[in-house]
Amino acid sequence: MRSCGEKPLKLPDGTTLLKRRIAGVPLLMLPRINPPADLDAQLAEIRQHRLPLILSPETSVDVARAIRIAAPRTMLQLPVSPCHTTNRAALHQKWRHQLGQAEKAPLRVVHRRLTPDHSLFEREAKQARERGYRNLPAPLILAFAEASPDQTHLFTALLRGHPVAYMLFLSHGKRATYHIGFTTDDGRKVHAHNLVLWQAMKTLSGKGVNTIDLGPLTTAGIDRFKTRAGAHPIQTGGNWLRWSPLARKGRT
Repeated sequence: MRSCGEKPLKLPDGTTLLKRRIAGVPLLMLPRINPPADLDAQLAEIRQHRLPLILSPETSVDVARAIRIAAPRTMLQLPVSPCHTTNRAALHQKWRHQLGQAEKAPLRVVHRRLTPDHSLFEREAKQARERGYRNLPAPLILAFAEASPDQTHLFTALLRGHPVAYMLFLSHGKRATYHIGFTTDDGRKVHAHNLVLWQAMKTLSGKGVNTIDLGPLTTAGIDRFKTRAGAHPIQTGGNWLRWSPLARKGRT
């Protein structure tokens, strides 16, 4: 947030709030976390209780005095263990077979820091336009990478020295989130993404990560790749709006 010119805003218990302006209206966001039971008191203590607040709880919870503005989404979460044998045993047989093929190919996976001029951004942006989805803006990801380089993990598969697949993860505590991925036709032929994700599981679990968020359900093929790697569907709590003038219309 500091890299984007914004001062972090924290609740008394240390939880970070995002403060944004949408159409000129200031509002607060509490993303991907279940709200504390004493949220009202904490907001009042930092004098932010009168602003609209968007809540996006991690799981399905009762959000009092709020209006739902978006339905829950199903996310795919991949548990990882420091024991590679345990992780490999959890792989679907077909996924494990593809991994074995990738391991026998002239592939090598490298773990590097993200640079502003990396070709991944251009390639992924083109892919997003073709497939009709949106991702986090590149400047926001780069700001995170600049502020927290040790929490930014770019894994690249090299086929005879040439990059054929990428996966970018951002880690936070004992969790990591998958953000961007791309593979070429040559990468698909040798199942490069299997090897990239497997190496990411090994590296991130070695850094204390126990859960990798692989994003929401999308297409059958991509979802199958993730679930066969061991990911489980988890339903989020949706998005909610809390604001004093609307509180009477919300849930109690």
